[in-house]
Amino acid sequence: MPDTARRTGSCLCGGVQFTVSGPPLRVGLCHCKDCRKTSGSAFAAFAIWPRQAFETSGILGTYAGRGFCPTCGSRVASLSDDEAEVMIGSLDVAPTDLMPEYELWIGRRRSWLHALPDTRQFEHDRPAAQAPGPPPPRPLSDAAPGG
Repeated sequence: MPDTARRTGSCLCGGVQFTVSGPPLRVGLCHCKDCRKTSGSAFAAFAIWPRQAFETSGILGTYAGRGFCPTCGSRVASLSDDEAEVMIGSLDVAPTDLMPEYELWIGRRRSWLHALPDTRQFEHDRPAAQAPGPPPPRPLSDAAPGG
């Protein structure tokens, strides 16, 4: 996809709509308990764009830094001053060109899932030196072993 491409996305009910412009900074999967709970799945798939590449309309509710639609509950994006983390399942067109480059919290990956080939594997969050800007927030429920 060209650097000037714009992708659109929304929540399930369409009350929150967004666009992201250009290529993402990185694409990953997370297996932490918080991501499993908020996605309702075995892992969460996301892409990170520069904050200035993200535009939204509608009301975006937040809980623990995660943005969602207050009407239908769909998790959409988490925003910081520098970055926008977009759940790739919320994009309108299936993002077949967005391939995960890394996996987080692999110790919590379900035993029936295997590591993705050619991806970096992180026991917890990515080290701050691995990325421009701040590392992603540490999941609260994974802060103690056994969670």
